[in-house]
Amino acid sequence: MIQEFKEGYVKVEREHGIATIEFFHPQSNSLPGKILETLAHDIHSEGLNAVTKVIVLRSAGDKAFCAGASFDELAAITTKEEGVKFFSGFANVINAMRKCSKLIIARVHGKCVGGGVGIAAAADYAIAAEGAEIKLSELALGIGPFVVGPAVERKMGTSAFSQLAIDAGLWRPADWARRKGLFAELHAEISGMDDSITRLSTSLSHYNPEAMHELKKALWKGTEHWDELLHERAAISGRLILSQFSKDFIEKFKSKQKIA
Repeated sequence: MIQEFKEGYVKVEREHGIATIEFFHPQSNSLPGKILETLAHDIHSEGLNAVTKVIVLRSAGDKAFCAGASFDELAAITTKEEGVKFFSGFANVINAMRKCSKLIIARVHGKCVGGGVGIAAAADYAIAAEGAEIKLSELALGIGPFVVGPAVERKMGTSAFSQLAIDAGLWRPADWARRKGLFAELHAEISGMDDSITRLSTSLSHYNPEAMHELKKALWKGTEHWDELLHERAAISGRLILSQFSKDFIEKFKSKQKIA
């Protein structure tokens, strides 16, 4: 099943109890609202699908894993309501991953920014390859990693999250992300990463679904309030993105893209 948009797509493939959800956008796998909405829907649907035992979440291509929020859509936001709606898309994806009854493995093959870091953190097990550098660039944009923050802090701890959030212009290497707990595994080659994902997903597809569901509930204990929390955080970003600071930053960013 594939849902294509004006730019990009989200597709779901199922084989032997493993559902692979793949997203793509030509701008470094950035995330416009339609892709966020479809990801949240498909993750929720596979959580309800009795045939699906485990989910692999990945992006297409061989460059960036995810560039975070779509700057085209950020530039188009003119009201607080539009801002809240857009950032709620990230909240909905993270909450769908959190509440999904199936374990989710993230395949992180390249650079990971903002919302992409949030997706990797919200996965139950993230497997990466060298080159999967990470950055939370939101503060430089004039907002902050408010929506993805709870997921990143839960996975990496307050210290590592604060380092990422405050030094918003610095890329952290993949090994740093592994040592801080974002990545469960880090492989020197893409082939090694894919072999490990195949091994783990195949093993999980033969485990007791009820036991895995109970394990996931135990692992996510204490996050039951995130439905409200993440949408409150989306409201903060939705307000801040309207600032002149953010408008100027987005304009400069888009101008650099045109020159490039």
